Amino acid sequence: MIDINDSESLRNIMSESLSRMIDNAVRSGWPDHDVALLLMELAEAHLMKVAAGVISDGALHSQRAVSLKN
Repeated sequence: MIDINDSESLRNIMSESLSRMIDNAVRSGWPDHDVALLLMELAEAHLMKVAAGVISDGALHSQRAVSLKN
C-alpha cells in the first residue's frame, strides 16, 4: 500500500500536470465539459487496465499455489 506522504506527493505532481493539460486543451478550443468527460473516459480505461492486471496476477498466484501443492 502507498504511504500517505508518498500519496500526497504523487497527488501534487499529478494535479499540477493535469491542470496544465486541461488548461492547454481548453485554450486550444475544447469545451471544458468535453475535456472533463474525456478525462473520465481515460481514467476509467486506465483503471480497467490496472484491474485486469491485478485479476490476472491473482489468478497466476492461485495457479502457482495449486501447482506447488501437487
